[in-house]
Parts: sequence; structure tokens; C-alpha cells
Amino acid sequence: MRDGLLRTITGPDDVKALEPGQLTDLCAEIRATLLEYGHRHGGHIGSNLGLVEATVALHRVFSSPRDRIVFDVSHQSYVHKMLTGRAAAYFDPAHAGETTGFTNPEESEHDQFVLGHTGTSVSLACGLAKARDAAGGSGNVIAVIGDGSLSSGVAFEGLNNAAEQGGNLIIVFNDNEMSIAEDFGGMYGPLARLRASGGTAQPNIFNAFGLDYRYVERGNDVDALVRAFAEVKDIDHPVVVHIHTLKGLGLPADEDRHEVDHCDLSGSDPHAGRCEASHWQTPDAALGRPDDPRKHYGKLAMAALERRFATEPGLTVISPATPGSNGITRAFREHAGAHYVDTGITESHAAAFAAGIARAGGTPVVATTASFFQRAYDQFFQEMALNRQPVTLLSFLSGLSGSDNTHSGAYDIAMFGNIPGLICLAPTNGHDFLAMLDWATDPARRMGSHPGPVVIRVPGETVLDADSDDAYKALCESTATSGSDWLRWHTVRAGARVAILGLGNTLPLALRVADALPFDATVIDPRQFGSLDEHALHTLIDQRHRLLVTLEDGQLDGGWGAKVAAYCGNLRLSADALPRVLTFGAAKEFTDRVPLAELNRRYGLTVDAVRKAILQALGISD
Repeated sequence: MRDGLLRTITGPDDVKALEPGQLTDLCAEIRATLLEYGHRHGGHIGSNLGLVEATVALHRVFSSPRDRIVFDVSHQSYVHKMLTGRAAAYFDPAHAGETTGFTNPEESEHDQFVLGHTGTSVSLACGLAKARDAAGGSGNVIAVIGDGSLSSGVAFEGLNNAAEQGGNLIIVFNDNEMSIAEDFGGMYGPLARLRASGGTAQPNIFNAFGLDYRYVERGNDVDALVRAFAEVKDIDHPVVVHIHTLKGLGLPADEDRHEVDHCDLSGSDPHAGRCEASHWQTPDAALGRPDDPRKHYGKLAMAALERRFATEPGLTVISPATPGSNGITRAFREHAGAHYVDTGITESHAAAFAAGIARAGGTPVVATTASFFQRAYDQFFQEMALNRQPVTLLSFLSGLSGSDNTHSGAYDIAMFGNIPGLICLAPTNGHDFLAMLDWATDPARRMGSHPGPVVIRVPGETVLDADSDDAYKALCESTATSGSDWLRWHTVRAGARVAILGLGNTLPLALRVADALPFDATVIDPRQFGSLDEHALHTLIDQRHRLLVTLEDGQLDGGWGAKVAAYCGNLRLSADALPRVLTFGAAKEFTDRVPLAELNRRYGLTVDAVRKAILQALGISD
């Protein structure tokens, strides 16, 4: 493999220059490279393994970047990157960090968009084709979309407009019979019948949209795909090329790595490698490590809810296609039965679906990452908040993290905190997290003084680390109050002159800053960010706190600290009575794979930076 074909590929022209018999060898080498890369670095390996042959065929037939290829969500773009001059990032560990896990025009002219959320490739391709035709241009526009992504509402919106728009548009539908976990939804039965009939069965969902249609059963046969793509090249109308592939093709039958997902990887099982664990692979170096915050707190939440299933028939956990990464294990799903619903990649539907359950008297809990919740923003406003429906949202990967720019949760406070009627909770330890979950899903609360939806920010890395510290755990337990009104600020440590308000994941930092000051400062756990505890604020002012310091691991602009500063700024108090407010949080920017420690330093979310700012504001020399 070291001296194979892949090292000779510097761009698509090199793929075109290969002899026909060399394409299969190139595919085998790419697959071996992906497997080695996955063991070393992890990543979206399963979908890429299934699309090796299709990607090679696309670059064999079409001429990128003149022919524009849009990979939906980018989970299947690794092979594309290898064939467009970036192969070293995959076969040479020294270059591994030179590419992102997603397409990115800043990396290459062959990448059309930065894409990390699903379902948009058809709509984006429609736009590219429309502009091409308006300018009298030429070239093919190709959208690649998988069967999991097809459940996204925006995918249907794109299909609905594609046929009417007309003109050259090629939709490569990669059908590997899986989403992140299984496919869920009524369209997958007709798709199965399409596969079984060789593409002739009716109803045909693509024909129903008015689209031309072709079927390729051998979706991992590079020669068959080259012929299929050559037939539709330069076509004068939209067409769907439906290819049947195997997700995770080439993964070894290693039951120890995948048994948690109940994958049958034995013998010649044609589904080998297609299991849930193949979607996102953890590198070998990380195997056996403790759970990350998402899985740790997710498992705690699911265990707490599972104990209630027997007595609460309306309690329903809803996951829009991302269960495993959020601690919703296979075992939980099997035990939950009808209490668990995977809606597929349908965040907007999941939110509206939950509102419907709540309206009928049920108790829905929707669990996904903060960046995916962005896709359901309108439903939070309309179906949930405006209608005061008691839905509980568990928002994972909230706040600052070292994630890529498409999955950052740094904008969640500004997003959720400004929706009227949405209660926004930010627990600072595992005990409060579970207590908040219990409160939010309590039928008595729904009939009480706080009706409507609740979002709970699942604790992140900083709180998880603090939770393992005996002193922090003891402090949280000693200050915890049973049946707390979570909308009231909680004084963790009483002091004077300065009050440090550490929202959610920043409370451990607030305590460390207080320890570093030459006087006793007050430390506040706000516990929520949807509103202000005005009574607590005025109490701090009355106690002659000269300085209020807000800490949040999210975007400052439009965030929680800005609310505190604006409220204090509008108080009609004398200059000597009005406290100064210092706000610490993230800049309004996109970040891509920046380590959390570096982000904290960048934004001044460190003990030294906050301590120095406090002393300077008070006129105390350091």
C-alpha cells in the first residue's frame, strides 16, 4: 500500500488516466487506507467505506470542479478528499490534521460548501444548477445524499423543486439501508421494495416527485458505477441514480468492538460492517477510556427515566437519529420499547412531534446535540413555547468544545435563552442535572406555576471533571436543596465586594477564581439562563457588591452575561450604588477543532485572566 496507486493521485485527472483494470485496485487501496486511518484517528468511517467505489467512479466520469459535486453532510467525503490532492492526510500521520472531517472550500476548489448537517445537498445543488443555467453556463451538478439524510424535511423540499426547475441535475442516492443507527420511517418499506425489484417497483418516491430514475444494485462495483454515471453525464433534466451500497464494507468481523450494537459480523453476513458502531469510529487509542460527558450524563438520564416507564405510560424519549453518541444505549432502547422513538434525521419533526405528545397529556423528552437543535428553531418558538407545551429538551455538546465548526454548541445560550416562555436550565453537577430532569418531567410542575417547555443543558467536560473531585462533589451535596425552584439563583459561597456568577460549566472556574482572590468573594450558581433572578441581583446590590462577574462558556453577544449587564445598566441608582459588571465568554466567531483549553485562554476563561480583571477593576495591585 505504501507504494501503491493512491500516492500517485494528485487530482481527478490522475483518476481519469488510470487503466480501467486499475480502478478496482485503487478502490482496494483506498479502503485499506480508510481502515488504518480509522484505527488511528477515528472518524466517519462506515459511510466512507461504503462510498469508495461511487466516489472513484464520480471522479472517473465527471470533471471536478467544472462539474460540481455536493456531498450531503460530508460524512462520506474522505474518499473525495483523497482523490482531490489531500490523500496524505489519510495515509501519513504527520499530515492527519491538515484536513477537516467535512468538505471545505478553503481546503480545495473541489469542495463546494462547508457541510456538517444533513439533508441540504439537493437544495444546494438546485441553486448551483439554477445559477449555471441563468448565466448560460455548462457542466454537471451532482448531489450525493444517503438514505438516512433523505428523512430530513429539507431533502424533500429540494426534491420537490428539482423536477420543476428542470435542467441538468444528477442526484446520486446512496442507499446503504442505514442512517446513523437504523432507518426509521414509512418511506423505507417502498425503498426496500425498489431494491428487491431492481428499481421497478411502485410506488417510487422519486417518480412521485416527477424525477427520472435509474437503479444500480451493485453499488460497490466500480465498473458498474462508471457505466451508470457515464449514461447520465450531461443529461438535460434532473435524474436520480439510486445505488445500493454496504455501509462499513471492509470492516473486520470483530465482535468485541461492535457487540454493544448487536452487530452480526460473523462469517459471510452481507451486512458485515453496517452496524451502528461503524458510523463514527473511535480510534484504537481511545478504546477503554471513560465515557465522554455526552455518554456519561446521557446514561444517567436514561437510567433515571427508565425506572419510571412502568408507572408512566406517556413518558417518551425521542432521539432524532443520534442515540449512541448521547448515551442512549442499545440496551436502553430495547428495554424502553414504545417509550423510545427514533424519528430519524428529523429534528423539526421531532420537536413538533414532542409538542403533540405533550398536548395529549404525555411526557416527551427530546435528546440531541445543541447544534442539531438549531434545525428546529421555529418549532421551539411556535409549537412549544407559544403553545406552552411541557416538552423537555436535553441539549448535548452545549457550550465550548474542541469540535469542528459545524457541530459547535457555543451558540446555544443565545439561541435558547431568547425564546419567550422557554425555561433554560444549566446544571453544574450530576446531582442537579438529574434533579432538574425530574422536575422538568414532573406532571405536577406542568400544572403549576411554570408551564411550558424546558431545555436542560447537559453538563460538559469541565463539570464532568469537577464531578469526579470529592471536594466539589461534597460542596454540591452540602449546598443542594431538595425541591429547589430552579429559576432562583443559588449562593454556593457567601462573601463580599465581588460576586462571581458561574453559569453551568463555568461554576468550577468561578470557585477556583474565588480561591485565588485575596478576599472572600460571593460565588453564585445561576442554574438557568432564560431569565434573571431580579431579587437575587438586588440582594447582591444591597449587600454592596461593587463588582459582578459573569462567566459563561458560550457566545457573549446575545448571551447570558449581556442580560445581567443590561439589567444593571438600566437601574436608576447612584453611581456609588451601581455595581460594575464584567462579562466573560466566547467571541462571536466560528471555531474549528480548537482544543477547549486553548479556547478558554483565548476568551479569558482562566483563573489568572479573571483574577487579574477583578483586581484591576477594584484598583488592587496584583
